[in-house]
Amino acid sequence: MTLLTEYYVPGLHVEDHSIKVPLDWSGHEPGHGFDGPSISLFYRVVTAPEHVHDELPLLIFLQGGPGGCGPRPLNPQSDGWIEEAIRHFRVVLPDQRGTGRSSRIDTHIMKTMDGEAGAAFLKHFLADSIIRDFEHLRRTEFGGARWATLGQSYGGFLTLTYLSLFPKGVIASFTTGGIPHVPADATDVYRHTFPRMASKTKRFYERYPVDVERVAALADILDSREVVLPNGDPLTVERLQCLGADFGMKPSFERVHWMLDEAFLDGDGSVSAGSEVSNEFLHGVMNATSSRPLYWPLQEFIYANGELDEPIRWAAQRVRDEHPEFNTDVRPLNFTGECMFPWMFERENALRPFKPAMDVLMGDTHFGMIYDADQLARNEVPLQAAVYYDDMYVDSGLQLDTLSRVARSHYWTTNEFEHDGVHGSVVFAHIFNEALNRGDLQELF
Repeated sequence: MTLLTEYYVPGLHVEDHSIKVPLDWSGHEPGHGFDGPSISLFYRVVTAPEHVHDELPLLIFLQGGPGGCGPRPLNPQSDGWIEEAIRHFRVVLPDQRGTGRSSRIDTHIMKTMDGEAGAAFLKHFLADSIIRDFEHLRRTEFGGARWATLGQSYGGFLTLTYLSLFPKGVIASFTTGGIPHVPADATDVYRHTFPRMASKTKRFYERYPVDVERVAALADILDSREVVLPNGDPLTVERLQCLGADFGMKPSFERVHWMLDEAFLDGDGSVSAGSEVSNEFLHGVMNATSSRPLYWPLQEFIYANGELDEPIRWAAQRVRDEHPEFNTDVRPLNFTGECMFPWMFERENALRPFKPAMDVLMGDTHFGMIYDADQLARNEVPLQAAVYYDDMYVDSGLQLDTLSRVARSHYWTTNEFEHDGVHGSVVFAHIFNEALNRGDLQELF
């Protein structure tokens, strides 16, 4: 292993490592040498201090996203699944290619490319390449030992890619809130999630009825005059609606409510189209609606599996256009969810350099194969999924439909948790024990 450093954070022994992987996996096989341009793959290995010198099975964490780097734990309890996992495993926390310390992609890189070059470049940062990186890591740095996987959200998508492409590398899989629909179709996904967002908005206003007037007043202000965020981006009604992207987490309603509570300079709580918007609120909106560099650019292409019948063509925007209740002049104003829209790449400074590549990708139909339905149907790797019944981001009905066609899969459906439930102390422990009690982990323990 290419060990960079090792150290302790409270309750965890940590090793930092980095290896090289090919930028383009075409013509290369994981575990073998390669030529051509390379990028860095950074990963951490965390272990309970009392188990540092023990022989432990491996668990690799497949981070949500897209564009998400691995967790930076403060202690075992700061991310609840880690506390449970280190009781049984040595845990591998990679930064997926293009994120964190793995040759991070940012605006300055995209500024150097035209649309065609940028589109070709971004295609190298989707699931087929991510999983080849991890399989290369397993074969070269861990002696080819089969490992367990835990995929959160988009990490569940990566799980099915792993089970499609390299099932012999995996001994058991766990997913939380992240089974994609196979066959994948971005338009179908958004046709399920937009009605759910309308329902989430209704529940938010029922819990905090005072915010109906506040949000309406803000929308009227943004319609009538220019308001600019601290980073120079215009605050529009569409961007205000994006505060709903957090509504699938807990306690998102409260986070948005308290942000709105101090939206206006008038401290008496009165609102009107003539009110001044507070700097604190502008900072809050900027932070809440900003994201990791690859999160929005890759958002719809995580559904692109092989040769498409037709291009994606801004699926979320097309579905939004089918729902006039999300128009900016509707009151009460509806919030939108985890959706990317064309205006983001025109108005937001951090995303504008991606626009030429996005224009090309939205008309493209040629992508790498990420799911093999036939392989999943004969899957031999035990898969234990946690499916959140009210999941706003990954529709539970679509998840269960896919699982019905994945061999050796089992699921636990619950409405006790939102999409981020794995970060507490219950979810991973529950699905781990279900798999253990079923005998699915007998090769590990």
